[in-house]
Amino acid sequence: MNSSLITADPPERAFAVPKINSAWRTRTAAWLAVPPNAVAALITVSLLLRVIFANWYGLGIDESYMVAAGRQLQLSYYDHPPLAWWLAWAGGHLFGNESGIAVRTPFIILFAISTWLIYRLGALLFSPQAGLWAAVLLNLVPVLGFTAASWVVPDGPLDCALLGFALSLTYALEAPDHRRAAFWWLAVGACAGLAMLAKYSAVLTLAGAGIYLLTQPRHRLQLARPWPWLSVVVAFLIFSPVVIWNAEHGWASFVFQTGRAAGHHFHIFRPFSTLAGEALFLMPWIWLPLVWSVGRAASQGSSHWRQWLLCCLGVPPVLVFTLISAWSHERVLYHWAAPGYMMGLPLLGAACAEALARGSRPVRLALAGSAIFLVLGVAVVGSEVRWNWMPEWGEDYAPGRDPDLAAVNWNSLLPQFQALGLLKPGGPVFAATRWVDAGKLDYSLGGKVPVICLGDDPREYGFAHPMALYAGRDVVIVAPNDQLWYVRQQFGARFASIEPLPPLVMLHGGRVAANIPIYLGKTLRPSE
Repeated sequence: MNSSLITADPPERAFAVPKINSAWRTRTAAWLAVPPNAVAALITVSLLLRVIFANWYGLGIDESYMVAAGRQLQLSYYDHPPLAWWLAWAGGHLFGNESGIAVRTPFIILFAISTWLIYRLGALLFSPQAGLWAAVLLNLVPVLGFTAASWVVPDGPLDCALLGFALSLTYALEAPDHRRAAFWWLAVGACAGLAMLAKYSAVLTLAGAGIYLLTQPRHRLQLARPWPWLSVVVAFLIFSPVVIWNAEHGWASFVFQTGRAAGHHFHIFRPFSTLAGEALFLMPWIWLPLVWSVGRAASQGSSHWRQWLLCCLGVPPVLVFTLISAWSHERVLYHWAAPGYMMGLPLLGAACAEALARGSRPVRLALAGSAIFLVLGVAVVGSEVRWNWMPEWGEDYAPGRDPDLAAVNWNSLLPQFQALGLLKPGGPVFAATRWVDAGKLDYSLGGKVPVICLGDDPREYGFAHPMALYAGRDVVIVAPNDQLWYVRQQFGARFASIEPLPPLVMLHGGRVAANIPIYLGKTLRPSE
């Protein structure tokens, strides 16, 4: 009797749970088998991961600079057009603070939109499966799916606007009637204007659209219609704040950016190093098949308009920056060409869809391995930046040599400033000797004290906080790695005297990361 009571119910319960789980797995698999649903799930999961990671580490050098120097809304700014600066400002005001998650939220949301846009672009040009894998690849490429996807930099808004431009252009080219053609060409102009409002290099992709229209017989007659030209007008109107700002500031931003391409010597091997760096930023096992997919499409010429469109949009940024690196006196940064590679992702997505339909195990493993590599890599780096756990099992870095400091906020300096009585109302102005340090310092001070840049390359600080405004004031000079003799040699003529103050200690995860020399410059002299 007792044994029958014990054995009657458990077998039913034991078999009930697997049946429910099996049914749930079946329904989930069926739901995810529909590409739009899979993309929605990808967006949701990746967005949550980016929110978590955005909270783990402080702002990088460029991020701190853009947030701090961009506290004053302007029509445009010295380094870049204003869209990214405006977004960071909006995030800070929306959340009421300048925490990492607050200022990064607009960029995270924009990348979620970008993921959907590239899915729609791939689905429209090729197939829903191609769009799905293009969206997956967009999230897997580190330079697109990590840095541009969450950092306060112009690349995120640029990528989103360019994808909107490419999608709108595709609809406009194949619009079935004049009314819809007009709508989509206006959308083309709006997205083109927003792309230019994000970063000047957008002009390379936009020029690719012109190359396409000139070389593709199927759509060349579009140039005889008014709508493409009206889209140019719309784009210029949106971009006009940048033109106005430059006209009022001696075309400073245009001169700065075009000057970076100048050079006097030919460097024969530098284009190869540029391509190698871009391959690392995209992950080599993605970069190589991506280049192969674009090359194969380009070899077919304009006879296949879908592939040719993506080639025309994607090749110009990659080609131009590779060529510029051959003579430029400045190093071409590897992420500059990333939007060009992004335009080729639907081509690689279509290739992945075909391979997976054939049951290709290498492609499946490559995609899964890339996802694991990226997530684990970001988790390891992000947790190290936040908690500084690596020195616990390895040798400590010497002060000032910690590579994580680029993503560590300088908040640990504030109590030390207060202890020295440097943050009292009516106290001294703060300064850094380089714009990269000025951004870090200014961000940590939260805008409570003016920060100026003493160096010859102040970037936006030359406009937001010109030194002439603070003539006659004492200045606290925060100068990482700059000794007293150097500071006096470089900037002594600007002050009545420069004297050392007790150095500060920067902390990272509760450990000493760097010793920061500071100096007091007495009575800043007016600029000559």
